[in-house]
Amino acid sequence: MSDPKRIALLIDCDNVSHNSIEGVLAELAKYGAVNVRHAHGDWNNPSLIGWIEKLHPNAIRPMQQFAYTKGKNATDSAMIIDAMDLLYSKNVDAFALMTSDSDFTPLVLRILESGLPVYGFGQKKTPKPFVDSCSPFIYIENLIPEPENKSEKLEDQLPPAKKGRSDLRKDTHLVKQLRLAAEQSSGDDGWSYMGQVAKYISNNSSFSPLNYGYAKLSDLIKASELFEIDMRSNGSAMYIKDARKQT
Repeated sequence: MSDPKRIALLIDCDNVSHNSIEGVLAELAKYGAVNVRHAHGDWNNPSLIGWIEKLHPNAIRPMQQFAYTKGKNATDSAMIIDAMDLLYSKNVDAFALMTSDSDFTPLVLRILESGLPVYGFGQKKTPKPFVDSCSPFIYIENLIPEPENKSEKLEDQLPPAKKGRSDLRKDTHLVKQLRLAAEQSSGDDGWSYMGQVAKYISNNSSFSPLNYGYAKLSDLIKASELFEIDMRSNGSAMYIKDARKQT
């Protein structure tokens, strides 16, 4: 068995919420071991108190960056330097950037040029250029656990409800993306193995089913009713075919 992928998680604490860090780490565990966990920010700033409480329980290393000049974001520069140092060290196999700042888009592109994947995590306000450059990109609002005291829920922190058939089909970009992935992964008989469909999507877009309220791509595809479903190998292997191509 090969060693797990080594992931470096870099957090821009100045502009991303601390509430979802456990969800981010749980999501990254699907891809490998997060052996580097750096949280960048000016730790003299009272606004980071929430992050301070998250550092020790999650084995995150704080990276201090003083705000030398008002109006200039020194944290961004320090985080980029940190990323490049890690890239050149060749001690990591992938990066995860937790930020809602599109200024990091060139950094993502540079890392991708070196052949390493970049997993993005940010708020729904994150500009599209940064979202599209990551693969995948997950909105952190979808990773915030429900509070134990449900009477204290904040609507803007709740994970989205699962989008139903109608809403999924109204998303023309999603529909086109799913159909293209199925087409590019299909065999001579027109059927596509779900594993290959998922791999094609992850290699070509920032898509994540979590942004639609689904933990698995297969569940989202079933809900969309855009495809015929064929469960093979005693139900362990899912194949799909565009429902428009029924014979």
